[in-house]
Amino acid sequence: MEIELKLLLDPADVAAFRRHPLLKQHAVAKPRQQQLTSIYFDTPDLNFRRHDAALRVRAVSGRRGHLHHWVQTFKAGGQVVVGLHQREEWESRVEGPRPELAALIALVGPGSSWAELLSNRAMTEQLLPIFTTRVRRTTWLLRLPQGDEVELALDQGEVQHGAVQLPISEIELELKSGAAAQLFDFTLALLQTVPLRVGNISKAERGFALHALHAPQRPAAVEAVPLDLTPGLTVEQGFQAIIGNCLAQIQGNEAGVAQGSNPESVHQMRVGLRRLRSALGLFGKVAPCPAVLQQELVWLAGELGVARDWEVFAGDTLGEVAAACPDQVQWASLQQAALDVARKNRQEAAAAVASVRYTRLLLSLGGWLQGARWREALAPPEQEPLAAPLTPFATQALARRHRRLKKRARLLPDGTPQARHRVRIVAKNLRYAAGFFQSLCRAKRLQPYVAALTGLQAALGRLNDASVADRLLRQLAQTHPELAPSTRFVQSYLSVRSEREVRQLGKLWQRFPPFKPALR
Repeated sequence: MEIELKLLLDPADVAAFRRHPLLKQHAVAKPRQQQLTSIYFDTPDLNFRRHDAALRVRAVSGRRGHLHHWVQTFKAGGQVVVGLHQREEWESRVEGPRPELAALIALVGPGSSWAELLSNRAMTEQLLPIFTTRVRRTTWLLRLPQGDEVELALDQGEVQHGAVQLPISEIELELKSGAAAQLFDFTLALLQTVPLRVGNISKAERGFALHALHAPQRPAAVEAVPLDLTPGLTVEQGFQAIIGNCLAQIQGNEAGVAQGSNPESVHQMRVGLRRLRSALGLFGKVAPCPAVLQQELVWLAGELGVARDWEVFAGDTLGEVAAACPDQVQWASLQQAALDVARKNRQEAAAAVASVRYTRLLLSLGGWLQGARWREALAPPEQEPLAAPLTPFATQALARRHRRLKKRARLLPDGTPQARHRVRIVAKNLRYAAGFFQSLCRAKRLQPYVAALTGLQAALGRLNDASVADRLLRQLAQTHPELAPSTRFVQSYLSVRSEREVRQLGKLWQRFPPFKPALR
């Protein structure tokens, strides 16, 4: 099993990184320099890629470019959480730039599914080069303070498909022996003087993306991947899987927030963050999260929340009112003013995601998760619930959140906007919990309940959007007095619409189904 933490480094900071005192302090030998040219192979329909596998043949040359040897590598399966890549890996020497599959099959083991894939002659006869990476690698062998042994590689180069190239500037910390959590701790120490970013995709994934698109494209928004929790998991194992799933959604939208303009990227990253905070609350008594991490999550939520509020207001809310009343106000001026503010806040959110502060938050979460460091805050008897079965915990957690929703929802028909907002938060947290545990539930029982929950949350969300829009309209009226008549009209429209929707809330809650735990 290969375990390595990937980090992205700006080429302008490479010289400073090479001089970092921690490299000299922990290195057990002088750094080694190599030229690596890696050819990635697959079938025309990318059969290896579809099986979450990668096959490459690499030419390893010395510092001056003299070829030393060829080596083939097959990687398969695994997972990525906060830049920590864990995959099965097999490699062997070869004579030239073509894979020799018989040697890999012997290493993988004849009875494995990966050996079956490599033995498929009809498929392997179609193998051809898909893309190539070329990097200048400097490698340090490190021994960390706790005795962990790490190979740190600095790679500078490019990935190429046809005439299109993308630069590579990254660091890989491969764990040779010891605890994966120490990789995060060491990186946090590096981060004090050299800005780094967490890398969630491998060179192979970049190459396949380049092959699929033939040119760099704007990153797409990433939704949460459905969780597949099995009844045999412990509470701690379920917690780790859920937190990893939330972090994957957050990181999946980093590029979209930092480089794109699609509002959905901010939305999905914010959803991932809300799911994460909801999960930390759900498991808070058995796996307490440090206050400093909670505070940093609040900071990130604030940066994304302001950007999201203005993008919803400038796009969805004003677009809806303009479509309903096209001749009532000067929509072009009003929307342009809103878009200008939305663009500014989007840039601030992008800067937050690209910041050292954000990287520090991710690395801190990664070390906390990999090291199961919630145990440090618990006495031995308090750790016992972590080993309990997950299914009873899930049943109790869902029932507890349902009771909370039932108590709050009594105020829906006549409650204040603040009370409705609290109901919305409770409903949202309940829906997240249902999503976390859906693989443990009988679908026929859960789906109608989640559908009703989603409908209630959507209605409350529209009311919340109107409340947020009222606040943002007041801000626009102050900064753009000439828009005051337009802002007042939109406020009036939204007020009438909200009154109508409030009257429907009581009926919506009356039709809400009872909660009947139906876990497998």
